Amino acid sequence: MIILDTHVLLWLVSEQTKLTEKVKRIIQTNVGNLYVSSITAFVIAVKYKKEKLSLPFSPDKWFNKALILHGIDEITINSKILMTAASLPSIHNDPADRIIIASAMINNAKIISKDRQLLQYPDITVIWD
Repeated sequence: MIILDTHVLLWLVSEQTKLTEKVKRIIQTNVGNLYVSSITAFVIAVKYKKEKLSLPFSPDKWFNKALILHGIDEITINSKILMTAASLPSIHNDPADRIIIASAMINNAKIISKDRQLLQYPDITVIWD
């Protein structure tokens, strides 16, 4: 199981040149095993509302089409994920990233992310370079 960080989903859809060759290869060879956290939809919608993100159509339509187009499934946030996220060391203070990290820990998944701070969590594997 591989979880895409929010920026990775955005780049996969519209700016693939920002993805490393390794990441592109892993995404291509793991179709059917790719996931995003539900929090990614929230982050995208908030950025869109604050006009920090431009999308060709509404965030909900964009998100659903992105997942379908790239064969990505969604990990729904539940209380176990939230409690795990709350108990993580204060390395990363972004709640959305903490939820993605907790989702990876609980599902024994790897995370594709350029965020180097994630490497400080010993119980997850981060893929980028």
